[in-house]
Amino acid sequence: MRPAIRAATPDDMPALVALDKVCFGLMTWSTVAWMTEFERLSEDRVILVADEGGAVGYVVLLVPSVVEDPVDLLRIAVGPAERRTGIGGQLMTAALQRCSGRTVLLEVAAGNESAGALYRGYGFEEISRRRGYYAGGEDAVIMQWREKAS
Repeated sequence: MRPAIRAATPDDMPALVALDKVCFGLMTWSTVAWMTEFERLSEDRVILVADEGGAVGYVVLLVPSVVEDPVDLLRIAVGPAERRTGIGGQLMTAALQRCSGRTVLLEVAAGNESAGALYRGYGFEEISRRRGYYAGGEDAVIMQWREKAS
């Protein structure tokens, strides 16, 4: 059974906070940061949830109101037990469908090979690096996606 991809509701926040801790460890967003994201849902945030009777993944987008401005893919995560099942791809597809006609930017740790492969598979290309950005000196890779003309 494939999970439903749906818009997040405030009721999802506790599950997303918990999932974020599991997926990002020391880089997790605080509960206050998540509250801010949920408060901005009607403004410029889109949070999509992969739901299998509970949140097993999510994606957070910053979608500026000016369509010429790029969308930022701020966060995407899939619970460890659900990885390599296609859920990350489902979330990415749903996110990019929401961004039709827009440029999307994201940042990923250079050593996160599985995430980098997912992004490249969806047509993201490296456009820049922030050298030594992460703890331990790891580079941040800035990637860009533009919808291909039909």
